[in-house]
Amino acid sequence: MATWKRKKPSPAGRRRNLAEGTALAEGPNRETFRNGFRLLLAAAMIGVGIMHFTREPFFTRIVPAWLPEPRLLVYLSGVFEVALGVGLLLPRTRKLCGLGLVALYIAVFPANVNMVVHPELGGTVPIWALWLRLPLQLVLIGLAYWVSRTPKEGAGNVV
Repeated sequence: MATWKRKKPSPAGRRRNLAEGTALAEGPNRETFRNGFRLLLAAAMIGVGIMHFTREPFFTRIVPAWLPEPRLLVYLSGVFEVALGVGLLLPRTRKLCGLGLVALYIAVFPANVNMVVHPELGGTVPIWALWLRLPLQLVLIGLAYWVSRTPKEGAGNVV
């Protein structure tokens, strides 16, 4: 009895299938990773957004002194973090929410710099973690952009 094995598509064929959204179930692929990171980022944003209300004094303390109404800014950023995290999970709003997260990460960057300049504001957060947070912001910007793309838009991106 003869058996035949399905021939695996070439790398170019896999990229084309991915771009067309017709990737074969070959195990984990780029979209599996993208979906996993999207879920992880959304959960993190929702969790941190909620913490803006449950641990408001900490977040208010790290707002730079030159910004007005620190408590209001903390509440607003918390609302946006929760909303954008939820929106990242919804296909209709995913792209816009990804761009919103990019803008949010840029907007809150001064608070991260403020914590490095004034480490006492970070409470028990170690100084190395405060410094690590600065380049991590770039990673989060790239991640938010990548997970908000559709398979066709993000086909050339690498995890």
